[in-house]
Amino acid sequence: MGKHNKNTGQPPLKFTGIKLGSPKLYAAGIPAVLSSLNHIKKEVGIVDGVKLLNRMNQFKGFDCPGCAWPDPDDKRALLSEYCENGAKAISEEYTKYKADPAFFSKNSVSSMLNWSDLELGKSGRITSPMFYNAQDDKYEEISWDGALKLIARELKSLNDPNDAVFYTSGRTSNEAAFLYQLMIRKFGTNNLPDCSNMCHESSGTALSETLGIGKGSVTLDDFNHAELVIVVGQNPGTNHPRMLSALRNTKDAGGSIISVNPLPESGLISFKDPQKPLECLGSGTSLTDLYLPVRINGDLALFKAINYLLNEKEENTPNSQFDWEFINSKTAGLESFLDNIKNQDLKLLIKESGVDEDLVRKAADLIAQKKKIIVCWAMGLTQQKNGVANIQEIVNLLLLKGSIGKKGAGTCPVRGHSNVQGDRTMGIWEKSPESFLNKLGEVFDFKPPLEHGYDVVESIKAMYANKVKVFFAMGGNFLSATPDTEYTAEALRKCSLTVHVSTKLNRSHLVHGRDALILPVLGRSEIDVQKNGNQFVTVENSMGVVHSSIGTMKPVSSNLISEPALVCQLACNLFEDEQDMWIQFMNDYSLIRDKIEAVIPGFESFNSKIQNPSGFYLPNNAREGDFTKTSSKKANFTVHEITKLGLKKDELLMMTVRTHDQYNTTIYGLNDRYRGIYNERRVVLMNESDMKDRGLHNLDKVDLIGHFNGEKRYAEAFLVVKYPIPVNCTATYFPEANVLVPIDSVADKSNTPTSKYIVVTIQKAQ
Repeated sequence: MGKHNKNTGQPPLKFTGIKLGSPKLYAAGIPAVLSSLNHIKKEVGIVDGVKLLNRMNQFKGFDCPGCAWPDPDDKRALLSEYCENGAKAISEEYTKYKADPAFFSKNSVSSMLNWSDLELGKSGRITSPMFYNAQDDKYEEISWDGALKLIARELKSLNDPNDAVFYTSGRTSNEAAFLYQLMIRKFGTNNLPDCSNMCHESSGTALSETLGIGKGSVTLDDFNHAELVIVVGQNPGTNHPRMLSALRNTKDAGGSIISVNPLPESGLISFKDPQKPLECLGSGTSLTDLYLPVRINGDLALFKAINYLLNEKEENTPNSQFDWEFINSKTAGLESFLDNIKNQDLKLLIKESGVDEDLVRKAADLIAQKKKIIVCWAMGLTQQKNGVANIQEIVNLLLLKGSIGKKGAGTCPVRGHSNVQGDRTMGIWEKSPESFLNKLGEVFDFKPPLEHGYDVVESIKAMYANKVKVFFAMGGNFLSATPDTEYTAEALRKCSLTVHVSTKLNRSHLVHGRDALILPVLGRSEIDVQKNGNQFVTVENSMGVVHSSIGTMKPVSSNLISEPALVCQLACNLFEDEQDMWIQFMNDYSLIRDKIEAVIPGFESFNSKIQNPSGFYLPNNAREGDFTKTSSKKANFTVHEITKLGLKKDELLMMTVRTHDQYNTTIYGLNDRYRGIYNERRVVLMNESDMKDRGLHNLDKVDLIGHFNGEKRYAEAFLVVKYPIPVNCTATYFPEANVLVPIDSVADKSNTPTSKYIVVTIQKAQ
């Protein structure tokens, strides 16, 4: 891969004026309140801002367009059932700024490629469908009818339905997602990659094999009863701030918390609840009892070491550690697992974890005292070569302790975008099981394709190889979310048509096929009126609760349509003999829910149950202690071998992370307040020892070089920032460093890009 040049899809190489402060010792509190109010005031205005915040995550209100952390079942906070990032997200969704046709007439695509991601996002809401005019290098307004006919014509002209790819982001509602996958399968393909492929695919794979369900097993209430919560590879203070309230509840109930992460994060040190003024003024609630600074990719070695020590304790004092009643009645594979654990070299495991032996032993001692354990994790675990193994080793620990299927215990993969789990439940999956496809075909009287489709990585490769001609994205910022930026940009440019269903401008709109469309849709907060009256949609949160989301604000443009309406209108152009069905779905979303009920188990009496303001829980066999859905009909212990570090001289392991002013690929500002980094994104966090070995000093300008299978990838112009990260490890922000993530470097089994396992060298910039 060559060095950076124009039009590679990367953000521009320019510094914005870095300022360094001290990392914060707590999360939330008054600074979070002030930050939220500042974004609301600037983007929306106080009057509309108050209306928005008063309805977000409330009963009969709309679901936050940010993360998938669940709302309380029984009651909602009077002042604020949202976090700082939720306030930022809704501020940008309902911003007063507009990227209207006049905006696009002033700005060419080539000129906007030089804008930062922050500048692109702050352009405002897109108000009309836009078509790329190659002659003028600008997007120009197109009618909805013209846009949808163009898409249908291009799709119908393909030699094979598999020549098209249909991507989905996690913000799509259940109703839209269900119709979308139905339309695509009626078209004849299972090419349904989604954002799960890049984040929690490893979780779904690991949990399905071991517990029989690809979802977590805990509820929000379980945090009130847990004796121990282990938070691994996750930064809740920035990515899921409302989770801090649940962790605080665990501490208030006498529970303990272990944090496992290469970086010490403010949100796991202390929490000041904005709803409690006295707590905000005081020291807050101390959260972490034990912090384990694991090295990047050291998690498997760490949990194998802990399981080794637990087994040692069990052998020395029989029946003191393991829940034998649970193990004997509910699990399979214990003998192979114990044979493997007993033969491990503890010293090697501890060395490869990067954690001091005394801390590992303290963790094992604390776990040994507990019976009700929750383990939470996010992309710090999933985006590694051995992401599936990481999670299954955690499952091994929980099975030993009998900590699944009981109150206050279980698995908790913390999902990202607000309906990413719901999308998968609705059938957004390139590998949907035949049972789902057969039922879909039975209800809608057609034969869905059974051959697996492309996931994200496979889709990129297929576009690059000219096997895919049409790329359609239902939400998201595909280019900035995916690996190997230059490769992905070239792949998108080889398409004959790229289509992005969006609310705001992003870099994916600027790196496009021969023809390109941007289709603007309603946001979660906006009223959705169809022929049969006001409509609402539903979403599924991170813990399997399905609830309604009802827009309450006037749409920012009269030329926006809803995602369900968009799918229905496109389907009418694709399947002219089925127009009556699709028009009925568009007019009345309850009819969509009737069909969801008919196809998907757990949605019985959907339209009735969704009237409950709290929604309803979907069935969860692991939560009930039923593991008969696995191949063995029991919960499975698994055996995994660690991968030794094995770096060459001067090489480091890099991971990509978010700033505090960022959610996924959306950039809200230039500050990483909790880490003490302000007004700059092009930074690389380094251990002081690694800096000294390379003759580097704070704020030196450097270039990053990625190494994979003899190839080199370049990310230029970063500033070194000294930070407490383990030796031989470093961290940078995405999407700036996504160019370094090789398209062929993926997690075993899940095919997730290894954004948390990038081998790099660092050199001073010329």
